[in-house]
Amino acid sequence: MPIVSAFPLVLSQNRPLRYGVFFYLYIMQGIPAGFSLTALANYLTAEGVKSSSVGSFAALVGLPWAFQFVWGPLIDRYQRSSMGRRKPWVLGAQLLALLASIALLFIHNPITQLQTLGGCFLVHSIFAAIQDASVDAMAISVIPDQERGRVNAFMRAGFLLGTGVGAAVFAQILRRYGFFEAALTQTLCLLALTLLTFFIRERPEDRLSPFLTRRESLFPATEAKKAGPNHTFSWLFAELLKGIFAKRSLLLFGGVVATYVSISLFLRSYNYHLIHKLGWADTSVSILTGTYGMLVATSVALLGGYLADRIGARRLLVFVLALIATYLLVFNLLEPTWSNRTVAQTGLVALYFMDPSLSVAAIPLLMSVCRPGVEGSQFTTYMAFINLSDIAGSFLAGQALVYIQAPTIGLLAGGLAVVALLLTGLVLRRYKDLSTVLKVEKI
Repeated sequence: MPIVSAFPLVLSQNRPLRYGVFFYLYIMQGIPAGFSLTALANYLTAEGVKSSSVGSFAALVGLPWAFQFVWGPLIDRYQRSSMGRRKPWVLGAQLLALLASIALLFIHNPITQLQTLGGCFLVHSIFAAIQDASVDAMAISVIPDQERGRVNAFMRAGFLLGTGVGAAVFAQILRRYGFFEAALTQTLCLLALTLLTFFIRERPEDRLSPFLTRRESLFPATEAKKAGPNHTFSWLFAELLKGIFAKRSLLLFGGVVATYVSISLFLRSYNYHLIHKLGWADTSVSILTGTYGMLVATSVALLGGYLADRIGARRLLVFVLALIATYLLVFNLLEPTWSNRTVAQTGLVALYFMDPSLSVAAIPLLMSVCRPGVEGSQFTTYMAFINLSDIAGSFLAGQALVYIQAPTIGLLAGGLAVVALLLTGLVLRRYKDLSTVLKVEKI
């Protein structure tokens, strides 16, 4: 008989709570991302920092996200805590990321201290990446299959909302008050959300703190369950490799990663073009991104989550890939019209339908192929390569802009998206029963 707790904040037995918790956990990840990769990157660009240096800064900030697979096996291996299987990892990573954010308060001038700035955000990203891996593992553990599309939509919407706040609000704070005030605001936001996490339980038998023993006698039969599985690292890595290198999932994921690279490649190039070629203020780009752009992205994420559960993520993914490829090719062929501010604004806002629509279509499929026992490791590996694709796009855009213009880069990105569409379409056509086959493979 399932345990029912009188404590209201239990993820496994409270559906509205699941939506709310995963929403704010991703807001927590989005705020520093929007601050560093949009508000600060645009600020540095406007202040005359070289495009290659800004691209390197963005790549450095995002680098730890590309190595999330390092943490997956550790998170899956060490789950023996009275606080729950995943919560200790989530909470511990949040506290360490908070300390890294505090270190930003000692930077006086981000332009002259660019290396120190990058180093602080690098350290923050390391712990934020551990938090992200832990949250993803927690999501797979507590979200029922029939809720994955919608909860993933809330997760993506939370990240986008946080990114929008980090971009628009922090760009204004940065210009009006200064870097210290922006860093302090970020730190206070992270502190508030970390405190909130402390009061969440994964399952009813979990404690809020390992030092509280009064609940131990309430659920004596659950101790073995609570400890979690006890697999060796050799077993974990063997199962992880089986899951990742299954032919269907490998080819399908290749198409998804290529699409993410194409999106990042053009987004970074277009922002640079708006500021340096069309004379936009960096705050104008950041505010438009963080308001209308994030409104579009959030709406698309929520609608896409509903459609993923309604018509199936498989169909939705093909449609989304075709839409992204079409947009990149058509919009870049219309480059002479970019001097019209309305066209340029519309193009920038429309860019933000890509990431959330791709995420809500692809992530439920990626969750479904994860093998039991290594679900945290496998899904974290997928997300690590998705994050690496964003870093690669940012870095390549920064280097390419030295030699070629943004429209040319955009057409190349569109060509890459077409290749991704064809690859994914061939895989899905060959394996018509993809969802069923994948579920069989993970047993």
